[in-house]
Amino acid sequence: MPDYRDVQNIKAAGSNAGYSPRLYNEDLAPDRHQRWNWYNIFSFWMSDVHSMGGYVVAASFFALGLASWQVLLCLLVGICIVQLCANLVARPSQMAGVPYAVVCRQAFGVFGANIPAVIRGLIAFAWYGIQTWLAANALMLVALKFWPSLTPLTQGGALGLSTLGWICFAIMWVLQAMVFWHGMNAIKRFIDIAGPAVYVVMLALAGWIVYKAGPNGISFTLSSKSLSSGEQAWQMVSATALVVSYFSGPLLNFGDFARYGKSMGEIKRGNLWGLPFNFLLFSVVTVVIVSGTRSLFGRMITDPIETVSHVGNDIAVAIGLLTMITATIGINIVANFVSPAFDFSNCAPQKISFRTGGMIAAVGSVLLTPWNLFNSPELIHYTLDVLGAFIGPLFGILLVDFYLVNRGRISVDDLFNATPQGRYWYRNGFNPKAIGALLPSVAIGVIMVIVPALQPLASFNWFIGVLTGGLAYRWLARHELAGIRPGRSRPAMVIQKESASQ
Repeated sequence: MPDYRDVQNIKAAGSNAGYSPRLYNEDLAPDRHQRWNWYNIFSFWMSDVHSMGGYVVAASFFALGLASWQVLLCLLVGICIVQLCANLVARPSQMAGVPYAVVCRQAFGVFGANIPAVIRGLIAFAWYGIQTWLAANALMLVALKFWPSLTPLTQGGALGLSTLGWICFAIMWVLQAMVFWHGMNAIKRFIDIAGPAVYVVMLALAGWIVYKAGPNGISFTLSSKSLSSGEQAWQMVSATALVVSYFSGPLLNFGDFARYGKSMGEIKRGNLWGLPFNFLLFSVVTVVIVSGTRSLFGRMITDPIETVSHVGNDIAVAIGLLTMITATIGINIVANFVSPAFDFSNCAPQKISFRTGGMIAAVGSVLLTPWNLFNSPELIHYTLDVLGAFIGPLFGILLVDFYLVNRGRISVDDLFNATPQGRYWYRNGFNPKAIGALLPSVAIGVIMVIVPALQPLASFNWFIGVLTGGLAYRWLARHELAGIRPGRSRPAMVIQKESASQ
């Protein structure tokens, strides 16, 4: 079994000359450098955690009626599951140096990989517009606070958005596009700054809250509910599942970033600091702030933008709101821009580059008019829950194929081979077994969303999807030998798992 140095030498010696143009462009090609260290991975997770959505989710757990230790236990268990899954899904991308959509070719076939790629891209497609709109709202608050004369622009407008709303949305849209347009190095530099910057503001806001409310005004239990033992157990299980579900989207395409990691050791270290330690600290700071708002204003305020707006100093308010906007840009680029960029590029590599794929998502997000989608809770609930029903099965199939069917091996050259001699050609470029495992697994998740009696189980869609998708695929692929597909000879270039010392 080759060690890490051998893996690097194999990659460096590889040639792109024989790669099919139907599967290859420079953005999808194996990364030859892999310079990201643990801090870059840590910053990735900080950008993902430090968002308005993460703030609301963390605060909501302390309002379930559970004791503080129970909530912290749920947060810790849930985020440790995310950490474990992140380590698992990172390995094939880090070994091969390719993004999530390309890794999917191993399980779904070189053309069948477009199925999981488009599904993940569409999920990001919808959320990109929603997050941009939320950031635009924060920008509008800043504008109105410093320039009240703009108030008349909040009236009228078109397509459900005021004139000022359109201006702010356009500004946020352009700012995100500018960061994205400069490529992954610019994105890396941005998230390296964005995550820590939010901590500075959060800690400053928590200090202000404690100063105003006093130590006695802070409580780590934000609910007056009294739950039975059975209800407490159910709430704890549900809260744990919610943590995993919240991160399921970025988790699925974590390979888009892990491909740049120097080694699996660096990635695991970044995941350790970026998930359990970072998420728990962020949650505690969040609860201090939310708890203090109840003491100061007579009600819990779970919207960080509204909380910041109550600070008396205008400059402090502006800095706080702009930092929250920066955090939203960070998570939007990380979770909802990079993913569709690679995913859509994978569908037509010679026509759609990384930049073009990202801009397709950006333009599409405007056409969706996300403010109207978000204003219809029922519509967004069913739409995103149905799309979310795909994430678990895709994750399960990907891991089962890599770890159980292929025993941790991946043939990089064959990921870009569009001929019947390619190892991942299967049937005309599609793997019927992976598709056959995906369809019923997704159907189960969709049924749980649309059938009222089963909707309580929808909270566990990701777990159920991972199990049903993974088990179905393992059964369908039970006759395949590790590392060798029926009818295929062993390829000349196979990257295996790294040694245990790494």
